Amino acid sequence: MIDVAARPSQASASAPAPNPQVSVSRLTSLDVFRGVTMLFMASEILHIPSVARQFPDSGLARFLADMLDHRAWVGCVPWDLIQPAFMFMVGVSLPYSIASRRAKGQPFSRMLLHSAVRAFVLIALGIFLRSQARPETYFTFEDVLTQIGLGYVFLFLLAWTRPRIQLAAAVLILVGYWAAFALYPLPAPGFDTTTVGVRADWPHHVTGFAAHWDKNTNLAARVDQWFLNLFPRERPFVYNGGGYLTLNFVPSLATMIFGLLAGGVLRSTRAGPEKLRVLVAWSAGGIAAGVLLHALGVCPIVKRIWTPSWTVFSAGWVTLFLAGYYYVIDLKNYRGWTYPFIVVGANSIAMYVLVHVATDYVTRSLLIHFGAGPFNAFGAVFAPVLLGACTLALFWIILNWMYRHRVFVRI
Repeated sequence: MIDVAARPSQASASAPAPNPQVSVSRLTSLDVFRGVTMLFMASEILHIPSVARQFPDSGLARFLADMLDHRAWVGCVPWDLIQPAFMFMVGVSLPYSIASRRAKGQPFSRMLLHSAVRAFVLIALGIFLRSQARPETYFTFEDVLTQIGLGYVFLFLLAWTRPRIQLAAAVLILVGYWAAFALYPLPAPGFDTTTVGVRADWPHHVTGFAAHWDKNTNLAARVDQWFLNLFPRERPFVYNGGGYLTLNFVPSLATMIFGLLAGGVLRSTRAGPEKLRVLVAWSAGGIAAGVLLHALGVCPIVKRIWTPSWTVFSAGWVTLFLAGYYYVIDLKNYRGWTYPFIVVGANSIAMYVLVHVATDYVTRSLLIHFGAGPFNAFGAVFAPVLLGACTLALFWIILNWMYRHRVFVRI
């Protein structure tokens, strides 16, 4: 369940791992990483891509519109890395969490029950948030909360194993998932893709062997046509407009396992510089492996269906981000700039819910009480940016009050 609890006001990260001989101290860089990522995600309420597209002749505007929106299918931009960053950080946090609970004397059975409850609440919260403004519960399982929830108990159990077993599990998951897609038959020649929501002249189709990972004609899309129709719906499920899939949770579990491995390194007794070298090496290996798998035609890099090549590629990037924060904050101790992000990182669930539930209410209230004038200061075209920025600032003020009063929403 979700509870509100007090915790130490010092800036840091999330909880510790199975080895009680290793320190259970918090990691400031992880809270900052979480806060920066959450604010980046929340910046969607500024509507920058839609505003930028109104200036097609501006190179800067085209660049912003491209970088702050998901790739249509193949490839990667910074916006695509938000979800893998969150999933990776769940894995990094878990060793700290387990060690903290062990230090308090909690038995394995109680921790296992907590992981199951947490998984259920994450799934339920994800469905609740996705059901906003719909006439009935919208059962869907491809958003970040439900995806974490679907894999969380498996991740918890793996946290009690040795790193080599964790790595083997991630490899087995990715190879098995790749094989399942590769063996699933391609649609018949001349198949009408408009029946699954993809127009025939859609410019992002993949061809050849890569067509096994094309939009809405792949294995997991077929599974959703069965699975999602087991739930009550406004109308029968045929396809997801964005191509997102429930079974994404399987390879994204590997993303969380990579985070689990990184958390184990950070909690280990190794010297700080050695930890940094390991993270950077893993990062380079992940990025290179993803690019190589894509370039050789083994598997395209597609975030929307979490292909194995995307899994290792994105894990490489988010590992590099973590290494950078760890170097600047925990090794070099440059912390003066971190407070605004720690406020958000320490209450990331609260910020996530605020953005999804309260944005429309706050923006309408701002317009009611202040009128449109102040938000048109730079012209009507930029009004959504100013209105979104004020909304985001109010959310931060709420979280700052919670942080100052040591109120933290946890699942």
